[in-house]
Amino acid sequence: MEFTIHQQVLGAGFLIAVVMGIFVNKTNFCTMGAVSDWVNMGDTGRLRSWLFAIAISIAGVITLELTGLIDLGSMRPPYRTGSFEWSRYILGGIMFGIGMTLGSGCGNKTLVRVGGGNIKSLVVLVVAGIFAYLMTKTDFYGVVFYSWMNPLAIDLPSMGIGGQDLGSLLAAATGAADPANMRLYAGGALVVVLMLLIWKSADFRRSSDNIIGGAVVGACVIAAWYVTGGEWGQTWIEESSFMDEVPIGIGAQSYSFTNPMGETLDVAMHPTNSLLVTFGVMGLFGVIVGSFLYSVIARKFRIEWFSSKSDFFSHVIGGTLMGIGGILAMGCTVGQGITGFSTLAIGSMMAYASFIFGSALTMKIQYYKMVYEEEATFVGAFVSALVDMRLLPGGMRKLEMV
Repeated sequence: MEFTIHQQVLGAGFLIAVVMGIFVNKTNFCTMGAVSDWVNMGDTGRLRSWLFAIAISIAGVITLELTGLIDLGSMRPPYRTGSFEWSRYILGGIMFGIGMTLGSGCGNKTLVRVGGGNIKSLVVLVVAGIFAYLMTKTDFYGVVFYSWMNPLAIDLPSMGIGGQDLGSLLAAATGAADPANMRLYAGGALVVVLMLLIWKSADFRRSSDNIIGGAVVGACVIAAWYVTGGEWGQTWIEESSFMDEVPIGIGAQSYSFTNPMGETLDVAMHPTNSLLVTFGVMGLFGVIVGSFLYSVIARKFRIEWFSSKSDFFSHVIGGTLMGIGGILAMGCTVGQGITGFSTLAIGSMMAYASFIFGSALTMKIQYYKMVYEEEATFVGAFVSALVDMRLLPGGMRKLEMV
């Protein structure tokens, strides 16, 4: 049986994601867990694992671009776009960070938990998919967000800046002709700094799970860029343009999981239309399948249900915020926090910081509410959490630090 180039690319995306799902489950690589460990226990192991994945992906993209092995001109989504919509990165990132905390995991971890038998995460996946669909396939985004966010966007090309990535910004600042060289210098320096920060921790060096988890996730992101942005991907793009009915989602891309949740819902509503099956959809199912395989082989597959009504509503609210926030931010903690970051886009870096802020703030509020119970109002917990994060002066503290 001979497969078309479209089927080959989608199949490769699925298989790479299976590997990601296996190792993310095995090593407990989790971006929400990374923030939780840091905020609640001062443990930076999984946070360094996340940074390790970022550093590897940056080094991979720089190398592939400089050697001409990939062309990111048709990048999807356009991480390096010249329309710098800073407000959506910040608001979307904070919303997603809150959502993944309430929903017990980011987009990638949600898929891994689904593969491991977690029904709560399946509910989060469905709810996030519904709102991602509303944001991308209906007028919801235009009515609620576009009207006031678009005027805030900064048009970089009108300022003589080619795009929002570090290479383009440095090229404009220095008068250099080639942003690619600037990406090499800026990206190379960033990789060195990240590697020094990551590997100076003896605890990280002793943790094979953190090392392997970060390395595999970073490598999978690079592999996806190579498949979709390399010679194989260019053939995919060119041949698809001559088809009578062009499949959606064609272009150089790597893994992101919020938009594919909405795309999966679209596929479910039109099961006979194979043109709706995207690289992202195949990646989503690949992670679930990989996690399922590992769970079964390691005998860790467990059905998990909600412990209470409040637990149910917390996960529903989390899924809602993840679906809306992930689309606003143009990606999840993998989609922007690793894939987008690998392109050196400033928006991706802003989204990354916003994910961490939203998640950390939510965890601190939850902790104050848990410790003080009825004594702690939401406002008191919120203000005290901001004091803890050194965003408000200590005199404004409402609750004693715990």
